[in-house]
Amino acid sequence: MKYKICVSGAAETGHCQRGALEKAKELGKEVIRQNGVLITGATSGIPYWAAIGAKEEGGAVIGLSPAASEVAHLKTYQLPTDFHDVIIYTGFEYSGRNLLLTRSSDAVIVVCGRIGTLNEFTIAFEDRKVIGVLTGTGGTADMVKSIVKSSHRGAGKIAYDSNPKRLISKVIKLIDKEKSK
Repeated sequence: MKYKICVSGAAETGHCQRGALEKAKELGKEVIRQNGVLITGATSGIPYWAAIGAKEEGGAVIGLSPAASEVAHLKTYQLPTDFHDVIIYTGFEYSGRNLLLTRSSDAVIVVCGRIGTLNEFTIAFEDRKVIGVLTGTGGTADMVKSIVKSSHRGAGKIAYDSNPKRLISKVIKLIDKEKSK
């Protein structure tokens, strides 16, 4: 079985650190290189760039849309369909989509991010999922350590790294550790 790795991050990337989009693209490539399938929120920005990288590497990309149909995905939400092999139209808007997105993944990787990324992170944390944080990308990703520390809920199953290849390796080790329990 392939690893199901979700990349969560900012759809609007104006606040992300320089180089965050290129790191997201490399992250998508690494998911594929390390026996994974990329799962995204079928959106623009960071997840979209991860999808581009995954497809450039010849991998599979599955998107979960907040929309109920392809028409709504394109016209109402104005989200892309390219660089995905399959898009599942959840019809649950963003908060419902986020729950399905994180629960259908073996791990969630946080890159840059805004409030939606924080929502996906907290769902994954509460569900005791493996989480990876691509540090140095800005936004939510660079706040996670502080949020976890100040929340007094333990360290969770979180790997931190600024290098996409190392981060995916760390995440896969954590997934394997969880699966062996």
